[in-house]
Amino acid sequence: MNKTSERKAQQNLVLITTGSVKLEGNLVIPENAQGIVLFAHGSGSSRHSPRNQYVADVLQSHGLATLLIDLLTSQEEAVDLRTRHLRFDIGLLASRLVDTTDWLVQNPDTTHLRVGYFGASTGAAAALLAATECPQAVGAIVSRGGRPDLAGSALGRVKAPTLLIVGGYDTPVIRMNQDALALLRVDKELEIVPGATHLFEEPGKLEEVARLATGWFKRYLSSDKAEGRGQEAVDA
Repeated sequence: MNKTSERKAQQNLVLITTGSVKLEGNLVIPENAQGIVLFAHGSGSSRHSPRNQYVADVLQSHGLATLLIDLLTSQEEAVDLRTRHLRFDIGLLASRLVDTTDWLVQNPDTTHLRVGYFGASTGAAAALLAATECPQAVGAIVSRGGRPDLAGSALGRVKAPTLLIVGGYDTPVIRMNQDALALLRVDKELEIVPGATHLFEEPGKLEEVARLATGWFKRYLSSDKAEGRGQEAVDA
């Protein structure tokens, strides 16, 4: 309970300009943060997703800052035939992640923090594509039940260490992640969580996602690892 109240007390609403629109995000920076994780939600979700908020809480409790952002405005996200396609416009979502990353790099409160991406569903593809556009800023990527295959040829250009997490019962997505893993040319792992479905709604399964993500981000975003993240001699 204390952890949740601390997160709310420290949470700041930020507005980030990208193109002709402003995106809303919730920024939390724990004391002595070791890095910052930018969340890219999947289609039909938002920064209010209870699953992403739970993972963000866990990351914050381990000294990682978080930014949960809506990659589409409320008008764009509305169920409307004119805008419905935007949920699956990976190029648009990626470009907005890049703009948000630029904002984090320039913001005085976060400029010293190495950036990680946490992508879910289609957000994972957007994160992978965006990472190819700002390789100096992005130090790690985690995908939860993601569609990395939608990043296409960009997979071979990703420079950030990438962890793919999939539920053991999410058979079609497992195959998609296995295919994507083969195309990645970085430090990479595929973790299949036994007994979990696509949304990791089963008892204890989202906790396992948070544990795996925390370990990955702390491994690659902490200051001592960020300087030489290709050197596998450090950490375990």
